[in-house]
Order: sequence, then C-alpha cells, then structure tokens
Amino acid sequence: MIEKLDRAGSVLVRNMEFAGFTILLLLKSLYYFKNIFGKRHEIIKQLYYAGVKTFPVISIVALFTGMVLGLQMGIEMKAYHQEIHIGGVVIATLTREMAPFTAAIILIASVGSAMAAELGTMKVSEEIDALEIMSISVEKYLVMPRIAALAVMMPVATVYVNVMGSIGGAVVAKSHLNISYGLYYHVLLEHLHFKAVYVGLLKAFVFGLGISSISCAQGLRAENGALGVGRATRDAVVASFIMVLIIGYYITEFFFRFGL
Repeated sequence: MIEKLDRAGSVLVRNMEFAGFTILLLLKSLYYFKNIFGKRHEIIKQLYYAGVKTFPVISIVALFTGMVLGLQMGIEMKAYHQEIHIGGVVIATLTREMAPFTAAIILIASVGSAMAAELGTMKVSEEIDALEIMSISVEKYLVMPRIAALAVMMPVATVYVNVMGSIGGAVVAKSHLNISYGLYYHVLLEHLHFKAVYVGLLKAFVFGLGISSISCAQGLRAENGALGVGRATRDAVVASFIMVLIIGYYITEFFFRFGL
C-alpha cells in the first residue's frame, strides 16, 4: 500500500514539475515575441510545416466530419420533419466545438509529435546543450517560432474546417435529404452566430499555444537516446489531447455560463 502511494506521489510530483516547466517555457517564449520579425524566416518555415503540409489531411477529415454530422443529425431530424434545419445544426456544431477540436487533433498528430521528436533528437544528441554553451537562448531560437506558427495556424485551420465541414453537410443534405444547396446555405447563414465563431477561434488560439508548448517541453526534457525521444513524442501527444479536452470544456463553460 505504501509503495503504491509512493508511486502515485512520484507521478503527481513529476507531472506538476512538467506543468511548471511547460508554463515557464511558454512565458519565456512569449517574452521573445518582441523579436518575432527577426525570426520571420524560421516562423514561415514552421507555418509551412504546420499549415500547407497538413491541409490535404485537414480537407479530407473536415469534409467527412461535416458529412457524418449531416447524416447522423439529418436522420434524426427527418423523423420529426425538421430536416430543413440541418444546415443550422451542422454549422452550430462545427463553430462551437467540432472545428477547433478536429483541427487540434490533426495538428497534434502531425505537427505536435514532429516538434517533440525534432527537439527530443536535438536534446539527446546534445545540440541543445551546445546552444546553451554558446549562450543562445533555446526559447528564442527554437521554441518561439514554433509556438508563434502554431498559434497562428490553429485558427486558420479551424476556419478551414468550418468551410469544408459545411460543404460536407451540404452534400449529404442534397443527396440524402433532398434539400437544395441554396436552402441549406440560407439556413446555415441564419444560424451562423458571431459568438460561436469567436469562441471557436479563441479555443483554436489557446490550443495552438498549448500544443506547441507541451510538445516543445516534452522534446526538451527527452533523455536516454532514441527510446527517450519516442517516449517524449508519445507523452506530448497524450498530454496535448488531455489539454485540448479540459481547456476546451472550461472555455465553453466560461463564455456560455456568463453569456459573453
């Protein structure tokens, strides 16, 4: 019993230590945002990896997300002869929850894991130590461009998921519910509320900061060679998933509880 408590306590302390390390890493990187134009070439490169290279996957996932929403909601609404409102249901679901969540999941898997693996490899090969010996700030040189790129790209990806998801819903509405594209988009625009849009974009921005910070922190704490890099990559993905679920819930609760 004592051994189990000791093990649980060690895990708790380790997780709290990592949380503190990640928050400090984020704060230091935000401080170096003042030098963002001096690192614009690195930021553009990270934007390319986080955006252009992931958009084919985002397109497919977002399109079928909208189609699944349209099909599942349409089947239920048709039973009550309310299928005409399917466009409003699809866009409300996308803007409030599904679009930022879908974009976050894709970027965690494709970009966050790559960040953790890249920095983890640099850590175990002692490149990070070499930078520190030369008095080069790791936060300014490596972490800040990645955080800036993902913080920008997450809202962009979220908007794109909204667009592609609504197209997927329109295809299902036309093919399965016999609703014209014009009527579908007319209802969709009537239910497109600014509050839901900005809450979704705020979530995306916070997710971008969180995913990049967690991934970079895990990479910088990697040790024990290739095995440690693999463990850091896995832990970055798991921690980012948990962060997205928890932070997403509390942002939604805050805005809709207080009617902001």
